[in-house]
Amino acid sequence: MGDSAVSDPPFSLRHLVHDPYGGPVAQVTGEGEHLLSGARARRIAEQRLREEITRGLVVPGQRLVEPELGERYGVTRNSARLALDALITERLVERIPNRGARVRVVPTSEAVAIAECRQVLDGLLARKAAQNATDGQIDRLHANLERMQRAVADQELLEYSRLTQEHHRLLTESARQTMASALVQRLQGQIGRHEFRLLLRPGRPQQSLAELTRVVDAIAERRANSAESAARAHLQAVIDALLLESAGE
Repeated sequence: MGDSAVSDPPFSLRHLVHDPYGGPVAQVTGEGEHLLSGARARRIAEQRLREEITRGLVVPGQRLVEPELGERYGVTRNSARLALDALITERLVERIPNRGARVRVVPTSEAVAIAECRQVLDGLLARKAAQNATDGQIDRLHANLERMQRAVADQELLEYSRLTQEHHRLLTESARQTMASALVQRLQGQIGRHEFRLLLRPGRPQQSLAELTRVVDAIAERRANSAESAARAHLQAVIDALLLESAGE
C-alpha cells in the first residue's frame, strides 16, 4: 500500500486546478502550458505533497524531482522547489548533497518522541475544545465521527486515515488555540506514516475509533478534564504501539 504510485490524470488532458485555500484558480493544458506559479501554486504543491507523504503514497527515501512534482501538481518547477523547501523545515523532506531531495526517513525512536509531544498538545487542544467549541463545531465533530464509524465498518483504512486527519482539523478549529494548533500540524506530518501503518494492525482501527469517540463525547459534554485525559490516552496508545514495534526491530 505504502509503495503505490500517485494516480493523477495525464496532463495531456485539459483539467481544472483547485486551490485548497479558495477554489478553482487556473486551467492547465497539455505539455506544461499555463502552469501555476506564485504563492498559491506553492501552497497547492506543499499541501498535496505533505498529504502524499503522510498517507504513504510516496515512501521514505523516495527521490522528489522538481520537474516531476511540478507536472504532477500543475505548478512551475520553482513553485515545486519552494514547496520542498517548506517541507524541509517541517522535517518531512531532506536534501542530500549531490543527490537532491527525498522523503525523510523518520526512525521509530523519533516517532515516539514526536508522539510524546503530541500527547501534551492534543490534550491541551481537547481541553480547549471542550471549553470553547460552538454547538455547530460539536455537530461537525459528531458528523465526522459517524463517517469514521462507517469507514471502520467497511474496512476502508485510507478513508479512515483521512477522516482522523479531519477529526484533528476540527479539533484544532474548535480549540481556538493557534500556537498549539500550529505545532500539532507540523508534528503530525512527521509521524502520519507511522500512524497509518499502525492502522494496519488487527483491531487497531476499532481501538482508535473508540478512543476518539471518548474525546468527542467529552468535548460535547463540556468535560474539559475528561476530554484532555481521553486525548492523551489516544496518543498513549499510539506511543505504546510504536514502542512495541521498535522492540521488534
